[in-house]
Amino acid sequence: MRIGIFDSGLGGLSVLHCARKMAPEHNYIFYADREHVPYGEKTIEEVREYVDHIIRFMIGKGVDIIIIACNTATSSLSMEYRKKFPIPIVGMEPAVKKALDEYGNQKERVLVAATPITIHGHKLEHLIQDLDHYHKVDLVATPGLVRFAEKGIFFGKEVYEYLSTALSKYDLEKVGTVVLGCTHFNYFKESFVKVFPHRPHFVDGNEGTVRQAMRLLGYNNIDTNYYNQKHGLITYLFSGKAASIEDMQKIERCMTQLDKMMKI
Repeated sequence: MRIGIFDSGLGGLSVLHCARKMAPEHNYIFYADREHVPYGEKTIEEVREYVDHIIRFMIGKGVDIIIIACNTATSSLSMEYRKKFPIPIVGMEPAVKKALDEYGNQKERVLVAATPITIHGHKLEHLIQDLDHYHKVDLVATPGLVRFAEKGIFFGKEVYEYLSTALSKYDLEKVGTVVLGCTHFNYFKESFVKVFPHRPHFVDGNEGTVRQAMRLLGYNNIDTNYYNQKHGLITYLFSGKAASIEDMQKIERCMTQLDKMMKI
């Protein structure tokens, strides 16, 4: 199978990283829309235009399924829109359900960090209305993390000061779980931990999204023994162009950071 994964930038590598751990035998095309990153600071109409172009491009490359590895892009599209294409298209949403299922019985609050489009979108609003029966969920927009990630800055004074300011109006003593509602945010668990007075639980939608894609392809039982499986090929594209040597170096640094963040 050939699986397409795309994002506005390098955040979607966290979904590819997860997919390669769970289903390494498949071939992957990863598309980063570098020309238009960050999506979270664009209009919904602009994002829809970018996504439409990428989906059609990837279908032209012969993918069997597409994973939109971007909460912002997913929040701008309707299910009806995705159904108009000839192959399955799997989107992402902040893992509020997972957070509440796993940690909702605790007293601490749940903080969803995402981009402005996702935070103010109807999909997240309806999701919280349906699930947050005890009003434990708070929302915070942290679009600056996307720009840090694209520069390969995952930790340090700039990131710490940005997060400290963004989270300053919340009582972090009362927050027990952070939902990483943007795929770029998986790089910053270490920085979140430094800002918090304690180590919060982290939840993201990567694994659930990959499992849904595998189910649609007919793979209901996933063998996660990564090292004993045959590995497929990965093609990296940046706004439709083959990745350069410099691009591949950035990808390698991102993958190394993701390996590190898996331990947090």
